[in-house]
Amino acid sequence: MIVRFALLAGAALTVTPALGQQIYDIWTTTWDRAQAFAYTNLSPNPINFGSPGAIGQADITINDETLAQSMVGFGATLTDSSALLLNNLKNQNPSNYQSVLSTLFDPTDGANAAGFSYLRVPLGASDFSAKVYSFDDVAGDTSLSNFNINNAPSYLFSVIKDIQAINPYLKVHILPWSPPGWMKDSGTMNGGNFMSQYTAVYANYLLKALQGFQSKGINVYAIGIQNEPENSNPTYPTCKISASQEASIGTALRTLMIANGFSGVRIVGYDHNWSDAAGYPVQLLNDATSTFSGVAFHCYAGNFTQQDSFHNAFPSKEVYFTECTGEYGSDWWTDIKWYMENIFIGSVTHSAKSGLMWALALDGNGNPKLPGTSSCGTPCRPVVQINSDGSFQYHQEFYAMAQAGKAILPRDVNGPFGQRLHLTIGGARAQGLIATAFVTGRVKSSDWQRYSLVVLNWDDRPDGTWNPTAIQTTIEFRDAQATYTFPVGITTLWWYAPAPPSVDGASSEQAEEGKQHGQGRARVSATEPFTAWVHADVNGERQRPVEVVFR
Repeated sequence: MIVRFALLAGAALTVTPALGQQIYDIWTTTWDRAQAFAYTNLSPNPINFGSPGAIGQADITINDETLAQSMVGFGATLTDSSALLLNNLKNQNPSNYQSVLSTLFDPTDGANAAGFSYLRVPLGASDFSAKVYSFDDVAGDTSLSNFNINNAPSYLFSVIKDIQAINPYLKVHILPWSPPGWMKDSGTMNGGNFMSQYTAVYANYLLKALQGFQSKGINVYAIGIQNEPENSNPTYPTCKISASQEASIGTALRTLMIANGFSGVRIVGYDHNWSDAAGYPVQLLNDATSTFSGVAFHCYAGNFTQQDSFHNAFPSKEVYFTECTGEYGSDWWTDIKWYMENIFIGSVTHSAKSGLMWALALDGNGNPKLPGTSSCGTPCRPVVQINSDGSFQYHQEFYAMAQAGKAILPRDVNGPFGQRLHLTIGGARAQGLIATAFVTGRVKSSDWQRYSLVVLNWDDRPDGTWNPTAIQTTIEFRDAQATYTFPVGITTLWWYAPAPPSVDGASSEQAEEGKQHGQGRARVSATEPFTAWVHADVNGERQRPVEVVFR
């Protein structure tokens, strides 16, 4: 289900008109791959915002007087296997290695690159490691005297360092797939349950992991307690940890972090499926509200609208989306539509600050995997495929993320990331589009802000039969209008405008958040009624959307 929010203004606001503003920059990925993350500069004939006229077949109205969450980036997980393949490519073909990393991670404004800025890294082994290991495999070592960050392969750290050299904004999010086996009732990292008597020891273990990454020159943005804490699988590192156990571990860890210079590192909880969004993560934050910055979600059960169950319970806490995988053999365009609807537009529209896929890099068979693991029975497809001959291939995961990511990257060096705006879509063919919008602040307050729009035209069967059809669309912004015909596929475009005046009614905390992200104005909570187009699945079949008024 996708819901597009449209706020109904409760008060008249004076804003700078959009007249004179122009769209020059467009990135496009079409359903047939005729364009694949292709850049077009419309100079010398840009699309102008002018006086409003009749609306198009669809009409997108952007409300830039309300700010939603600030984004932190898109990306994937750097497993041991991903790091191994990238390191092998570095040794085999340094030029291709540099090309891959630059295309994936270069955030420079104007670069022909995705600018991925968020990287999850397992602490110890996962289902994509050469062997099962933790950082302390000596049973009963409660003093952790045998803790060794170098149990992880050296190429894991060297690849991260190479990525950091390309993207100084890179946010590294570390978390274990399992505690050391001796802390569990199974006696092994593969499956089992955490034993509460090791709460303090495990918190210290995680602190040592933070210190270990710091010793490698890698400053961590966020740490988690356990990946997928409701999953136990005896064929690869997994562990069941209850919400109350995770709360206790997190609370102990937070105390240690404050005492050891890591007070600025976020603790992000849960990291599991949408389906239990109203359960585990809500209980976790009820038990340890001040400990956790927020929670993270995966795509494997439930749907993205369930993020609202957590967000509504804890509106001041952060929401992240951190894992979903594609599988080899699926349809390219079907996957693109699903990723945009559910993650890079859908999850983001429902408060997510990030959007990540699973494996950053694997080979054409979804390898290398942990020997004996049952995960990815149908081979998991990575963002980029690295072949044994030193060649590489970007998959649909790359194109979906790259299109969305372009809209949120800093416009200026050391400038803020984009902040989500609310929008509505109307018109006779509104059901053919889904979209999200962002504003990116500037380092200099006098410089015009960038306004970005990410649009999926998925109207490939407008009359029930296959017929991909472009949609002529008007874009409404500050009492002015521009027109663009969106092809079937993903389009990212932007324009510049001066910042509107500050808006009254936000809390001091929201106002401070706006200042920190360079917006110069406060975020306003949406409390008025709003309309939404609702896409529903009934018995597995997609239905045409209906317009609903929410109060």
